[in-house]
Amino acid sequence: MTEAVKESAGRPVIGWIGAGRLGAPIAERLLAHGYTMFLCEPREEAARPIVAQGAQRVGTPAACARGSDIVFTSLPNDSALQEVALGKDGVLSQRHPGLVFIETSTVSPTLSASLSEKAASCGVAYIRMPVSGNPTFAREGRLTAFVSGPEDVWKKVKPVVAAFTAAQRYLGPGEQARYMKLVVNLLVANMAPMMAEALTLGRAGGIDWVDMIDALADSPLASPWLANKLQALRRRDFSPTFPPHMMLKDIDLMLDAARARGVPVAMTSGTRQMMQALAVGDHADEDFFVAIKLLERQAGLAQLDIETGANG
Repeated sequence: MTEAVKESAGRPVIGWIGAGRLGAPIAERLLAHGYTMFLCEPREEAARPIVAQGAQRVGTPAACARGSDIVFTSLPNDSALQEVALGKDGVLSQRHPGLVFIETSTVSPTLSASLSEKAASCGVAYIRMPVSGNPTFAREGRLTAFVSGPEDVWKKVKPVVAAFTAAQRYLGPGEQARYMKLVVNLLVANMAPMMAEALTLGRAGGIDWVDMIDALADSPLASPWLANKLQALRRRDFSPTFPPHMMLKDIDLMLDAARARGVPVAMTSGTRQMMQALAVGDHADEDFFVAIKLLERQAGLAQLDIETGANG
C-alpha cells in the first residue's frame, strides 16, 4: 500500500479506467467526494463529463496506474480486461509495487485467477470487486460490492468503496466474488423468462396489468431489485437498463463456470436461447425483461395499451 492509503488523514489518488454504464456514474461519485482522479477512457463523449467534474484524462492504462494509489477498472468483458491489465500499455506493464488494483466488472473466474498471479508478481494487490446494480443505483450510491482478495488490503480501501456502494460483502481470498456475481446474475437472468411466463398467464386470465403489477409489488416477492423493476413494468417501460446482448455475455460466463465445476444448469441454458432470440430481433435495444413481449406475442395477446394498462 502507498502512504496515501495508509494515512488516515490522507486521500488516495484514484485511477479510473472505463466510463461505461456503471463506470461513469461511479467515477462521478468519487469526484463528488473530493478524490483526485486520473481517467483513462478512449471515447471522447464518455470522458468529457467526467473531465468537466475534475478528472485528469490520460491516454493509457499504464499512465493511469503510474499516477495513482488505487486503480479501478469497469470494463465490458474478458478481452477488454485482458488488454487493459496485461496489454503492452496495461496497468501491469510496469511494476508498481504498492498499487491496489480493484476490478469491478463481470468477468470469468479463470481470467481473474490468471490476473491475480500476474499482479502478485508485480507487487500489486489485486481486489476482485464486481458490483451489482444498474446505472440508477450507481448514480445514487446504492450498488452492492462483492469482494474477494487480500483481506488486509480490502479493509484499507473499503472507505473509498463506501463512497459509491451501499453494501460491501467480503467473501474470501480468491475468486469467491467472481462466483458470487455469477450467482446473482444467474438469478436475475432467469427471472426474465419466469416473469414473462407468469405475467403472460395473468393477462391471459383477465387480470388488469396495473392491478397485477401492484399486487406483486405488495407481495413478499418484491425485493428492492424487483420492486424497482416493477415500477418500470407498471408503465410498460422497457428502456434498457441491461439489454439482451449484455445478459447473453453474462450467461455465457455462467455456463462456462458451471461446466468447469460440473454443475448442471438446464434452466439457464434455456434462458440463453431466449436472450439470443431477443438480442438479434426487434427488441435488441430494449431491456432484457422485454422477454414479456415475446411471450405475450406467442400467446396471441394483443399489444397492451400503455396509457390505460387495459388488456388489448
